[in-house]
Amino acid sequence: MSSPVDFVTVSTAGLESSPVADALAGLRANEARYFKNKYDHVFTVSSPDEDPETLKWVSDILREERGIVISSPALEVSAFEVDGIRMAYVFYRSGLSINVMYTIADGGKRAVGFKLSQGMDVPEELSAFKFARQRSKLAGEIRGSYFVLKSEH
Repeated sequence: MSSPVDFVTVSTAGLESSPVADALAGLRANEARYFKNKYDHVFTVSSPDEDPETLKWVSDILREERGIVISSPALEVSAFEVDGIRMAYVFYRSGLSINVMYTIADGGKRAVGFKLSQGMDVPEELSAFKFARQRSKLAGEIRGSYFVLKSEH
């Protein structure tokens, strides 16, 4: 069952097994606040068992585009469409968050973003990427990177 993410009262529900659960919960809440403020969209998450298609879509894109296989188990996923953009998120036990932004119209922006929770190391499978830092009231310091999709998915 999908559940909305509260960005006012940050909860680690669903993320308790992560060694950086508080920071990952803040990162998830940061995303929820962004979508609520920009699109008036309520960000919801499900377990990968409840929405295996989203996890498969994101995993397939990573493998096909860059040969990346994430070693950490997925804890939660989210998938939705806003303003003609298909969005998918996967939150991993390690503290990693991966999102796919896929504009449905031809010629639109299509990219994969990586965000690292405060307190986690860069995973070996993402060591080729350079990460920029940003501050967040909800998540502390977030390190992020991305790549542009070359193929259709």
